[in-house]
Amino acid sequence: MRAGPVVTERLRLEPLSVDHAPAMVEVLADPSLYEFTGGSPPGLAELTERYARQAVGHSPSGDQWWLNWVVTLDGAPVGYVQATVGTDVGVLGDEAEIAWVLDPRHQGRGLATEAAAAVVDRLAAEGVDRLVAHIHPDHLASARVAERLGLAPTDAVEDGEVRWVRTLG
Repeated sequence: MRAGPVVTERLRLEPLSVDHAPAMVEVLADPSLYEFTGGSPPGLAELTERYARQAVGHSPSGDQWWLNWVVTLDGAPVGYVQATVGTDVGVLGDEAEIAWVLDPRHQGRGLATEAAAAVVDRLAAEGVDRLVAHIHPDHLASARVAERLGLAPTDAVEDGEVRWVRTLG
C-alpha cells in the first residue's frame, strides 16, 4: 500500500516527501495546533528528519504502512492527513488509525473533512475495515470532522484522548 496522489473537488493530497518540509514548517508554526496534543511547532531540521522517516512508507519492522499526505489548496500546503495501517490489509479486523491537521488560517471551511474523507475512501478501497482516531475530549473541531467521517466516540480513553471508531463496509 502506497500513499499515491489523491484529488478532491478543492484539494490535492500529495504523498509526503522531504521536499515538503520547508513549506510545512510555516503550515505547522501556529502554537494553537499543539493545544490539545502537546508539543510545539517543529523547526526545519526536525521536520526534515521526521519526513525522511515517514516518507519510507512503513515502520522499521515492516508491520505497519505509514501513509502520509500533504494537503494542498491551489498548489500551496495547508495541512496533512496520515494513516497508520497494518500490513495485512484485507484480513478481518484490520484497522487504520487516521489523523488530520490543518493550518488554522484554513480551518472552518470543510477542508479537513474533505481531505480526510478522501483518505477514508482510499483506505476502504484498499480493504481496511475499521477506522480509529484519537481526539482530545475538548477538541471540538476535530470531533466534528470525526463525526462527518462517520466515526463515533467510544468509552475508551488513551493518553487523555477519546478513541473514535467506524466500521467500514
